[in-house]
Amino acid sequence: MDSTLAAYNLVAKNLTRSQALTAKDPTVKQATDYFKANIGKVNSIDDFVNNPRLFNYAMTAFGLGDMTYAKGLIKQVLQQGVTSTTALANKLSNQNIKALATAFDFKTLGSTVTHTSTFQTTVVNKYLEQSLENTQGQQNTAVQLALYFSQNAPNIKDAYGILADKNLLTVAQTALGISSSSSQQNIAVQFATLSKKINVADFKDPTKLQAFIARFCAQADLNGQNTGSATNTSTAASLISVVSSATDQPSFSTDLLMSMQKIRLGG
Repeated sequence: MDSTLAAYNLVAKNLTRSQALTAKDPTVKQATDYFKANIGKVNSIDDFVNNPRLFNYAMTAFGLGDMTYAKGLIKQVLQQGVTSTTALANKLSNQNIKALATAFDFKTLGSTVTHTSTFQTTVVNKYLEQSLENTQGQQNTAVQLALYFSQNAPNIKDAYGILADKNLLTVAQTALGISSSSSQQNIAVQFATLSKKINVADFKDPTKLQAFIARFCAQADLNGQNTGSATNTSTAASLISVVSSATDQPSFSTDLLMSMQKIRLGG
C-alpha cells in the first residue's frame, strides 16, 4: 500500500485532472446535470429547500450531506443571511454552513442569486471536490481527511474553527499527537491547547499548510488511520443528530444546539 502522503500528493498535485475524472462518474454526472439544468429556475429559499435533488446536491457540495434532514435550520440560516453579526450563520461555529449561506445569499441578492454562471460553477466545483474526497475515503480515510483539510483549513479564523469541525479536529489532533479523548475536556481548555500548538494563519501559506498535512499523513500511517471512511460531519451536525434522535422530532431548538456546542458565538 502506498503511503498516505504519496496517495494524497497523487491527487492534490493533479487536482484538476482528478476532478475531471470524478465529474465523469455516472452518478456524479447525473446529479450535476440536473443541478445545472434546474438551479436557475430557483427564485426563493422555499424553491431551493423544497427541491430534494437541488437541496441535497448543494448540501453535499458544502460538506453538509449528513444534515440534509435539517431543512428548518438551513431555511433559518438562509433567511437571516450573513451580513449581520447576529445572523445564525455567524453564530454557529460551522464554516460549511456559513459558506453555504454566503453562496445562497437570498437575503442580499434576492431571487437572482442562483441565476449566474459564476454561482453555478462555484457550487458544481465544490460538489466535485466533495465527491473526489468521498471516493478517496473509500480507499484511504486519511487521504480524504487530508484533502478536506487542504480545502477548508485556510478559511478558519482561530482554533474554534478547528474544534467545530470533526474532520479538521481529527487532522489536527493526529498531526500534533493529541489524544482524541481530549475532546471531552472543557472547550476553553481545548481552545487554549490548540492555540498554543497551532497558528491558524499558517494555513493560508500553501507551503506551511502542506507541511502540516504531510505531518498528519505520516502520523496517520503510524497510527493505522488509513482505512475506513472519513465522516463529512461537523461537531454541530453530530449534536443536531443527537438532539433529533433523542426527541424523535425533525425540528430542534437552535438555542439548545448552540448551548450544547459550547462554542464561542460571533458578534
